[in-house]
Amino acid sequence: MEAHASGLRRVFVLAFCVAGIWSAYIYQGVLQETLSTKRFGPDGKRFEHLSFLNLAQNVVCLIWSYIMIKLWSSGSGGGAPWWTFWSAGITNTIGPAMGIEALKYISYPAQVLAKSSKMIPVMLMGTLVYGIRYTFPEYACTLLVAGGVSTFALLKTSSKTISKLAHPNAPLGYGLCFLNLAFDGFTNATQDSINSRRGKYGKGLTRYPKTSAWDIMLGMNLWGTIYNLIYMFGWPHAIGFEAVQFCKQHPEAAWDIFLYCLCGAVGQNFIFLTISRFGSLANTTITTTRKFVSIVVSSVLSGNPLSVKQWGCVVMVFSGLSYQIYLKWRKLQRLQKKRKPM
Repeated sequence: MEAHASGLRRVFVLAFCVAGIWSAYIYQGVLQETLSTKRFGPDGKRFEHLSFLNLAQNVVCLIWSYIMIKLWSSGSGGGAPWWTFWSAGITNTIGPAMGIEALKYISYPAQVLAKSSKMIPVMLMGTLVYGIRYTFPEYACTLLVAGGVSTFALLKTSSKTISKLAHPNAPLGYGLCFLNLAFDGFTNATQDSINSRRGKYGKGLTRYPKTSAWDIMLGMNLWGTIYNLIYMFGWPHAIGFEAVQFCKQHPEAAWDIFLYCLCGAVGQNFIFLTISRFGSLANTTITTTRKFVSIVVSSVLSGNPLSVKQWGCVVMVFSGLSYQIYLKWRKLQRLQKKRKPM
C-alpha cells in the first residue's frame, strides 16, 4: 500500500513538472512571438530591440536565483564562485541574442525547428574535431532532423506569415539560429567543466563538484547582466535607451516583457525539479514535446499557417528527436543492468 502511494505521488510530481514546463515555456513562446511581430500603440510601432529581452531575462533570473539560494541553500559551500562563469557568460549572452534576433527574419515555428537541431553541430564537431565515431542509429536521427529543417527552410512560407516579420530574410534567420546553437554548445561544455568531478585525463578531483543548479543560474545571469548592460547602455544613444523609451511609451510591451522573463524563471524551477527527481532524460523528453506543442500553438493561435509539406517536416524533425531520446533510454537501461550485479 505504501509503495502504491509512493508511486502515485511520483506520477503526480511528474505531471506537475510537465504542466509547469509546458505552461511556462509555451506561454513564453507566445509572448516572444507577440513581441517580435505585434505593432504596439496607435502609431503601430514594432519592438525592434529584441536583444533587450535577454537583459531583462538575466536581471529577473539573477534576482530569482539569489532568492532561491538564500531560501534553500544548505550553506555548506563548495560551489563555484561567481567569477568562474565569466567565459560561459560571454557565449550565453551572444548565443540567445542571436536566437531571438532571428525572429525578425523567420517565423517562430521555423526558429523552434532550427533550434531543435542542436545535435547537428554537436555531432559535426565530435566527428571532425575529436574523431568521435557515432552509431548508425545516431546518424539516422541527425539525418532526419537535418533533412526536416533543411526542407522546411526551402519550402515557401505563407504570405500571411511573411507579412508579420519585421525583415523577412530566411538565410540570415537560419544562420543566426545555427550560430546560437554553436555558442550554446560552448556554454554547455564550459558549465560541465566547472561542475566536473575529475581533472584532465581523469586524474583526481577538480573544479567545483558541489555547484548547484542555482549557483550556475546565479553566475551565468550575473555575467549576462554585466555584458548586456555594457552593450546596451555603455555609450550615449545605445539601443538600451531606445528600448526603455519604447516601454515607457507602450506599457503593454513592458508588461509582456515582464511576463516573458517571469515565465523563464518559473520554467527553470520546473526543469531543476524534473532533473533532480526524474533525471535529464525525462527533462529532455518533456522539453522536446513542449517544442512540438509550441509550434502547434503558434500555428493555431498566432495565425502562422503551415502547409501539409511543412507539417511533414515538423513530424520528420520530432521523429528524429524522439528516436534519439529512445536511444538514450536504451543506453541508460543497459548501464543500469551492468551496475546491478555489482
